[in-house]
Amino acid sequence: MKRAQFQRGSGPWLVLAAAILWGTTGTSQAFAPQGAEPATVGALRLLVGGVALLIWAIARGAFRGRARWPVVPVAFAAGSMAAYQLCFFAAVTTTGVAIGTMVAIGSAPILAGVLGFLVRGERPGQKWAIATALAIIGCILLTTGNADVQANTLGIVLALGAGAAYATYTVASKGLLEQQPPDAVMAITFCVGAVLLMPLLFTGNLVWVTTPQGVGVTLHLGLVATALAYVLFARGLQMIPVATAVTLSLVEPVTAGILGVVVLGERMEVPAMVGIGLVFGGLALLSFGSKALALDEPDA
Repeated sequence: MKRAQFQRGSGPWLVLAAAILWGTTGTSQAFAPQGAEPATVGALRLLVGGVALLIWAIARGAFRGRARWPVVPVAFAAGSMAAYQLCFFAAVTTTGVAIGTMVAIGSAPILAGVLGFLVRGERPGQKWAIATALAIIGCILLTTGNADVQANTLGIVLALGAGAAYATYTVASKGLLEQQPPDAVMAITFCVGAVLLMPLLFTGNLVWVTTPQGVGVTLHLGLVATALAYVLFARGLQMIPVATAVTLSLVEPVTAGILGVVVLGERMEVPAMVGIGLVFGGLALLSFGSKALALDEPDA
């Protein structure tokens, strides 16, 4: 019984750990050599991450003795992940890391809450609504608190597309996780998504990947910000509702903002600092109330 309660309670923390790793994506892309295009960066991220997840899943025997894979959920999950790469990297290139990340990740909890209710009948509840509102307001302050940030209409539209894709991926993969092990789900969805983006690798400029810096950026995006992050995310998603998981992912832009200051030398004004506090307040409301937010399961 205690073990089951501990496992359910660890769900939010696994998702938070994944989101922190995702938050390194924008900073990593900033170190990519000249000539790195958003589309090829996203395609390479999926390819490296998908191969790593496939090797991990095979090594752990995740594909042994399992039922057939439902085609429609796999297609939605893989297609959404592929679309997210294209929209997100194009958004941060067009309108900047701060606004691109905030709009993409900030819009996802609302969309995930709606999709989770319509598709799965999940009711996020009042605590989720309060936590999400705090976190989104915090993200807005985090972005607008930087005088150097300027919005771009096309970039915002692309970021909204990324948010919709992420919400769709989360709902689709949630259903798959109820039938298959998390390692297998991540491996299949990412490998299929990588195949969908494969044509971009034949038409794009890949010269930058041959440099030591390009290799480092690609490996970080694929192994750390994708493979490791989504292994953690899948395990956490098994234990908590879709809307809660996506709201907890709002720690990603906070991580990106902090790394921007520490690593890239960006300035952070007082409103941005207040924004970080609000985000952490909302996330704490969800994380420390994890027992109430965990999915109902029989004690073991």
